[in-house]
Amino acid sequence: MKNLVIQVAGLGKRYIGYRSNFHRLGSWLGLPFDPASEYWPVRDVNLTVKAGEAVGVIGANGAGKSTLLKMIAGTIVPSTGSIAVTGRSRALLELGTGFNPEFTGRENVYFAGGLQGMSSVELSEMMPTIEEFADIGAFFDQPLRTYSSGMQGGVGFALATAVCPDVLIVDEILSVGDAFFQAKCYERIAQYRDRGMAMLLVTHSTGDVVKHCNRAVYIDKGVVQFDGSPREATNIFLDRLHGRKSAPEKAHLEEAPVRLLVDQDVFHTRPGYRKEEYRWGQGGARILDFSIRSQGQNFPAIIKSNEMLELSFSVAFDVDVENVTAGMLIKSLDGLFLYGTNSFLASGAGGQPSFATGEATTFTFKMPMRLNSGFYLLSVGLSVGPRENLIPLDRRYDAVLLTVEHGSPFWGMVDLEATFEVGFGSNLEASAGTT
Repeated sequence: MKNLVIQVAGLGKRYIGYRSNFHRLGSWLGLPFDPASEYWPVRDVNLTVKAGEAVGVIGANGAGKSTLLKMIAGTIVPSTGSIAVTGRSRALLELGTGFNPEFTGRENVYFAGGLQGMSSVELSEMMPTIEEFADIGAFFDQPLRTYSSGMQGGVGFALATAVCPDVLIVDEILSVGDAFFQAKCYERIAQYRDRGMAMLLVTHSTGDVVKHCNRAVYIDKGVVQFDGSPREATNIFLDRLHGRKSAPEKAHLEEAPVRLLVDQDVFHTRPGYRKEEYRWGQGGARILDFSIRSQGQNFPAIIKSNEMLELSFSVAFDVDVENVTAGMLIKSLDGLFLYGTNSFLASGAGGQPSFATGEATTFTFKMPMRLNSGFYLLSVGLSVGPRENLIPLDRRYDAVLLTVEHGSPFWGMVDLEATFEVGFGSNLEASAGTT
């Protein structure tokens, strides 16, 4: 037990809704009253973290992850339970916490560092290291309001880790930087972990949890549902996120393909559907159902990068139509258009069939998912007419959430599968007149 740096027992946080200001005043004075409402973002959490351990905390929005970390960091007072943190702790909970937007990066290091209990002498000694790690050039002496979110996160992380803490608490801050800065941050974290630093990491990136944590905690509605292997924790989280009730009894057996319905709209009932979809078109045809299939599984919680993905969707036609074109596209969460194709492009002129009123059919696209780990938005659509002037009948944009996991790292979003070799002079030639 002496190896533990975080010990949490029976931890809970309750927020109360008051019927009136009189009741609010009475509660401050300790008088009994019946609350109008109460909400527990965290309830009865037990958690221990050892020195050198990296624990990921995952869950959907509103699950209680950030509230839990803020209580452990000491910025929120718990309603029940106890917290014991051994040694020096540093927390990166919200972008810009402790920073003044009118101060420069250098001034904010003194300001926020002072709030963390460091003296100006200590901060002056650490300043060259902090400035070098933040790596924002002349911006270090510009007002914080001119910074991007990645630059703010860089200064915050550089300050928090200028000296190896015993406990580092990070809530999503590392997601704001670019890939190179994230790699630098995780390299420092790995070095500090070798020296005994423990880390609590809240992130929506399941790939980061699997890659950088040796344990993971899955929280749902303020209650710990799982504490153990990062891979198992992320699988449970993604199954719940995508609406899958449970994994197949024998996951190694291939599942029968989903039979798509054509007589009712069940698109919204399928795992991965996003109610935030944008649906539009002039009508005449309706996209009613869809399925995602990879590695013999229907609606897999995780799609392995470079594995074949099969996307199918069913359509019912309400009018006679000619030259039908089915399409799909994939975007990043921030709206970057990554890939799109349609039936004409994928199969030539034969990809524009015609249909009569009352007919129904399915369209299927197959492709290798050469994407990096992350979340992506899938759209499907149906149009008619010449490919130079397509008329949309039914389009369901950003309708499905896909989760991709890549086994080997690369930079960026798309895996171009580059190969590498070293030449030893066989293809080299000296220019004329040289010796």
